[in-house]
Amino acid sequence: MAEHGRKAKHRFASFVSTEELQEAVKLPKGGNVNHWLATHCVDFFNITNVVYGSVTEFCTDELCPVMSCGKRYEYLWKDKKGSSRRAVKVSAPQYIDLLMNWAEEQINNEVIFPTEEGDPYPEDFHIIVANIFKKLFRVYSHIYYSHFSKIKQLNEEPHINTAFKHFMLFSYEFRLLDPADTAPLSFLITDLIGEKYTTPLVPPSMPPS
Repeated sequence: MAEHGRKAKHRFASFVSTEELQEAVKLPKGGNVNHWLATHCVDFFNITNVVYGSVTEFCTDELCPVMSCGKRYEYLWKDKKGSSRRAVKVSAPQYIDLLMNWAEEQINNEVIFPTEEGDPYPEDFHIIVANIFKKLFRVYSHIYYSHFSKIKQLNEEPHINTAFKHFMLFSYEFRLLDPADTAPLSFLITDLIGEKYTTPLVPPSMPPS
């Protein structure tokens, strides 16, 4: 992928097949869907953190003054704790640091992500997880558009592609991302796992939590 948003002709390599990951993301028979979502949300948070860690040397305030995904997509940070709650422009590393700290706070909140067997999950838990996934997707989108050449130089392309493919297949299985959210990387998603993963679907009926 070219760093300036051009759709270069490139086959994106990964370590694990789509078919294997499709099976891996499915809720086991009799499983608790909220527990499945919680476990994978934590896993994907950690994986995304590791993936971004491989490019932090190249993602600086000077080199990435705006959190963006190409020229068409720019992300502003809205701090819900602030008094103004106004969306502000920050650099990519600042945005991602704020994002990861925010997600970690959600994950470490035992009211939201209970750790004791039998403790209830919030009624809107699916929405909470979907919001975290929406933010984590933006980290991938920035990495692919702004740092993919470095990823290739470091021979990390199959690693990030496998991580992203797993992330997207899980998101699709549980309807965590809207096509509007994933539009910046629609061509990559089509290449990695197929065009159907870029089209909207009716949310499935979730198993009882």
